[in-house]
Amino acid sequence: MLDLLGAGRPEDAAIGAPERTALTYRDLAAQVEATVARLNGLGIGIGDRVAIVLPNGPEMATAFVAISAGATSAPLNPAYRAEELEFYLSDLRAKAIVLDEAGHAAAESVAAKLGIPVLRLVTRPDAPAGAFTLEGEAIGETARPGFSGDADEALVLHTSGTTSRPKIVPLSLGNLKASARHIRTSLALTPADRCLNVMPLFHIHGLIAAVLSSLSAGASIVCTPGFNALKVFHWMDDAAPTWYTAVPTMHQAILARAPRNAASVERAKLRFIRSSSSSLPPQVMAELEATFDCPVIEAYGMTEASHQMSCNLLPPGSRKPGSVGPAAGPEVAILSKDGEVLAAGEIGEVCIRGPNVTGGYENNDAANAEAFAHGWFHTGDQGRLDEDGFLFLTGRLKEIINRGGEKISPREIDEVLMDHPAVAQVVCFAMPHDKLGEDVAAAVVLREGMQASEREIRDFAATRLADFKVPRKLVFLDEIPKGATGKLQRIGLADKLGLGKETAK
Repeated sequence: MLDLLGAGRPEDAAIGAPERTALTYRDLAAQVEATVARLNGLGIGIGDRVAIVLPNGPEMATAFVAISAGATSAPLNPAYRAEELEFYLSDLRAKAIVLDEAGHAAAESVAAKLGIPVLRLVTRPDAPAGAFTLEGEAIGETARPGFSGDADEALVLHTSGTTSRPKIVPLSLGNLKASARHIRTSLALTPADRCLNVMPLFHIHGLIAAVLSSLSAGASIVCTPGFNALKVFHWMDDAAPTWYTAVPTMHQAILARAPRNAASVERAKLRFIRSSSSSLPPQVMAELEATFDCPVIEAYGMTEASHQMSCNLLPPGSRKPGSVGPAAGPEVAILSKDGEVLAAGEIGEVCIRGPNVTGGYENNDAANAEAFAHGWFHTGDQGRLDEDGFLFLTGRLKEIINRGGEKISPREIDEVLMDHPAVAQVVCFAMPHDKLGEDVAAAVVLREGMQASEREIRDFAATRLADFKVPRKLVFLDEIPKGATGKLQRIGLADKLGLGKETAK
């Protein structure tokens, strides 16, 4: 991990926070070395899993970098309840858990129940952002002391588990460094860049796209306490970032508040804005570019790829609305069900292979046999490549709506409904139907101060879509349910909104 920091000049800022003194690259390197030595002294070494339950911020970012250098980081969402923490900590076989001085009642209770030692992350008021020491009792002798090599496990995360039990994704240090290099190259990051991180740091997007890619370039990263649309313009004024990366729902929340923060928008000197982790409606991309007068670069990532797989190009290269760009690191291909590579324009499953891709799920032979068939990792996403090699996603294979045999991409309907002037946000999903099996539904958030009826929106959709694709049911909401990382969730939405078979006949 120390070689990843080699691009940064010792005196330059590496990790900071709004209105706090930043940690320099010299201090960050010293923090990494001290943390690995401390872990070794406590009996923790290469391959030992250390759960991290910390709030977003510079200490979380530094802890991830430092622990991953000589052990295995396992960041967990601090919003988890005791039952969830017990599942994840047991499943991970964590050797220790890191908490801050404020503590975490649920995590401490579960750690005591499972016999997992607690390491306390301690900070000083006069220390720069991200600096800390670890306090705790020794666990035993360290089997493998020192710094991890590229083949050693550095990070473990769980898949979302939307439709099945979450799977453990082990990622090597080599996987992480490769992905950081890929993102750095795609975005042409230099030491002059400064990223404003609003993404949660228990998720691959924030950890790699924001933190590690910046450090790989010798750039700086300003870590906020988490996304807050009410504070983001203040943070932009304070940090003067050259870019930020977020999920579409966050971009939309920023756009909604931009008119009230016109002076901050005018002062912003963003070189680009990055979007990833779910599809960015072309309408939102256009509005972001017009508001901030900079290109919006949409990328495509997932945990099993240590995040990035493809990425649109910075000017003067092309960025195609609705596309997640050409391959940007791993090799990308579209495969048929029998494993044949399909030609440009043909729709199939998006598959990848490359140095950033996990070696396989832990203790899950069935999932690995399916996911790594034909020599490729199968993403579970459906899409096509155009003649220029740009990837267009048509949806998750498990999210495709099967309406009486007609296969419908919910993303296609999202993009049509987003063109209605009263629609601010929409997510299309499958609802059960007693005769067709599934039918089309959509959850809609209207723009502030605007109105539209279900009939009006359905009539609008009927001018652009075949009849069988027009949503049979619209649900108007103040806010669409999101996952922990801010992504809109299609799977399970019908149940959450009470759209059972009795309402879908």
